[in-house]
Amino acid sequence: MIESIKRFFDKIPVDRADASQTGDHDIKVATCALLVEMARIDESFTVQETEIILHILKTQYGLSEEHAEALMAEAEKELVESVDLWQFSRLINENYSREEKISILETLWQVVFVDGKMDQYEDYLMHKMSNLLRLSHKELIDAKMKIRHGSR
Repeated sequence: MIESIKRFFDKIPVDRADASQTGDHDIKVATCALLVEMARIDESFTVQETEIILHILKTQYGLSEEHAEALMAEAEKELVESVDLWQFSRLINENYSREEKISILETLWQVVFVDGKMDQYEDYLMHKMSNLLRLSHKELIDAKMKIRHGSR
């Protein structure tokens, strides 16, 4: 009983400043994990998909090639150890505004369409991620149209 109480309190951050310092990295890992999951959902993680994810990480987070690759490797590791995508979307929902979450949808659409087509698994996962990020169907479609018509 005492051990379970200790484990509970060990999970609560004591210092909010420390939590926010690690939180930014955790949120980047969570966002990257969604991008990686989208790229590998069709069981074909292509060079094009890897390149677009690295490009997104470098431009949106201002990372060097080396740091972007390290973040992507960490996200892949977290995906392997995860049960589902909820843990990643929870972090994003707790820390990102609606506009930032829509931006994530747009980047996910970039990954989907990097090869010029969308398969049924990518379509399913986009709808699932939209729901996990608490965004509407209209926001999902608007983000898709924005990417398809190149206005990003």
